[in-house]
Amino acid sequence: MRYKTPIITAAILLLAFSVPARAGAEGALTNYITSFNYTSRKDMKASSSELVQWLLNDEAVLVDIRFPEEQALWGFDFARKIPLPELPKRLAELPKDKIIVTACPHNDRSNIAMVYLTTQGYRAKYLTDGMRGLAELLRGDNAKLFYEAMQRKK
Repeated sequence: MRYKTPIITAAILLLAFSVPARAGAEGALTNYITSFNYTSRKDMKASSSELVQWLLNDEAVLVDIRFPEEQALWGFDFARKIPLPELPKRLAELPKDKIIVTACPHNDRSNIAMVYLTTQGYRAKYLTDGMRGLAELLRGDNAKLFYEAMQRKK
């Protein structure tokens, strides 16, 4: 199933941008796709370890793009909760001077959000190991150390 995600994401993106869109959105997606290369491929990804370091250094914002019902059941207090369908109208909540890391459990929605944010001028990445990978990283001692470090930043 892991290999189906890129295919599903590509199909969703093509479908989403084949309907009439705001002026410039189709051009931004076309530019993104036609300039895509190996560097772009690397730059679109962030691991949980990288994200934790960026958060500790105040270089990134984590955006949980799951649906509200999912966000209500479990998540991370340090993430901004912006469901994918609300992202276009809530762009002003995201800083342009930080890396925006999008996350969901399986990367389908986070890939869509990352591409959308990139076409809107944000430096965006998706969390490669998803929210489940981040939860796995932030267990036990790691959770304690991360929590304490984030508290000191406040």
